[in-house]
Parts: sequence; structure tokens; C-alpha cells
Amino acid sequence: MKFRAICTDIDGTLLNSQRELSTRTIAAVKSLDSHIPVILASSRMPSAMRHLQEELGILHHPMICFNGGYVIIFESEATTPVVIDTVHIPASVALAIMELAKGTNLHISLYAEDQWYAPQQDQWAEREARVTKVSPSITSLNTVLDEWHAAQSGAHKVMCMGPEHEIDAMQAALTKNFSTQLHIYRSKNTYLEIAPRAISKATALELILKHQFDIPMSEVIAFGDNYNDIDMLKAVGKGIAVGNAKEEVKAVADEITLNSYDDGVAISIEKYFG
Repeated sequence: MKFRAICTDIDGTLLNSQRELSTRTIAAVKSLDSHIPVILASSRMPSAMRHLQEELGILHHPMICFNGGYVIIFESEATTPVVIDTVHIPASVALAIMELAKGTNLHISLYAEDQWYAPQQDQWAEREARVTKVSPSITSLNTVLDEWHAAQSGAHKVMCMGPEHEIDAMQAALTKNFSTQLHIYRSKNTYLEIAPRAISKATALELILKHQFDIPMSEVIAFGDNYNDIDMLKAVGKGIAVGNAKEEVKAVADEITLNSYDDGVAISIEKYFG
């Protein structure tokens, strides 16, 4: 089958061990026919993905942010995106998450559109800023939540960072109380990422393909490594897991490529599009 589009996760999939794009990955994407969309799909906020698009030469391509909670397209290479879908965690639920974190050492960050709100510039905020190349707005999270409540808005993502045992406890509490409303998953032992239950990378990708390209899911290759990639890999024509993927992700993949730090995505692009 001839594939007409690519959709790929970022962290743990597209980036190398330095959390950067390798020379080979950049070259593989830049070698593609200009009509082949390369869609980045991540739990990241837009500005934490935009510099990667620039390096890859795909600034005009769509973007799936916050695991599908914020789906945007760019008309030509304009910097202002067109939002084609947005789904929030209600402010009341975000507040409940913050209440659960009281008395713990957990860092809670709130994300909406292209804003990252953090309560203080601690080790967790500094680490995330280094990785994503985005700086948070240091502010009172209660003030942010009050504004969201008044606007009937909310968070595209809530992220908890902290000691592993406290992340364990938070995950258990959220699963018990909010499993029908929230996607709750570990991106690493010390990170818990929380998104609306109604969204996924798969539904966001299908929306983009229908809205902008008229390409069926069966003609897409997708790459991933973590639990939030499973639906996407199952929904496309060829779902490829990198070698360092979770075992549950490998189990649903059509194919397994090399590890992310061994240029697994680039090797598959060369194989299917070379």
C-alpha cells in the first residue's frame, strides 16, 4: 500500500536520547514529497512543538496538542493557528485535582491553549522547561481557575510531577474518582498527565485528515511508544511502535522499528517513503 500521511508522537518516539531531533530524522522528513503531511501528535503545548516543526521544515503542517484536546492547523506558514477542535477539563475538576495534591510534594501545572501555568519555579518546572524549551507563567493557580470558571473554560491538560510514591497515590485517587471523565496516564514514573476522557490522538488525527486532506486513516503511518498512542496505532493503516515502547503498545502495533534513540522513525520513513 502507498501511504499518504505520517503522524508521530514526539517524546520517547521521535526524539533521541538528548530529547532532540537527530540529523537523520530531520533529513528523512525533509526528503518527503511536499504533499505528504507530517503531523506531530503529543501531550505537549503548541509552542513546545513549534520549534520542532521548524527544524523539520513542516511549519505549515497541522498539530495535535495535549493528546488531541487542542487540534490546530496553519494556513501556509502563518504563526496564528486555526483551531479545529478544543476540549477542556472543567475548572471544577482541575480544582479537585489540586485539592487532592494538598499536603503532598507534588507540583501541579495547568495548561490551556498555548499557556503553561505553574505555581513556582521549582526543580520540576525547571526540568520541564529545559526539555520543552518553553517557560511557564508563574502565578496563582487558584486565580487561573477562577478566571476559567467565570469563562466556563478549563484546562487542556493538568500535569502532576513529583516523587514516585506520591504520583502512585494521585493516580489511584484520580482513577477511583474521575475515570469516566479523565485520561490518566504516566509518561514517566514521576510524571502523571491528565487529559479529557473524550479525546484521543486517533480522533484528532481523523478530524485533521477529513478537514484538510481527504486522506483515509488506512493510508496513514503512525509512530508511538506510550499508552496514549495505542488508539492511534490501532486506527491507522500501519501503526509502528519504536523499540523502547511499552509492551502494551508493541502488542497492538503492526510493526516494531528500532528505538527512538537509534532513529527508529527515520528508518521507517526511509523504508516506506524512500
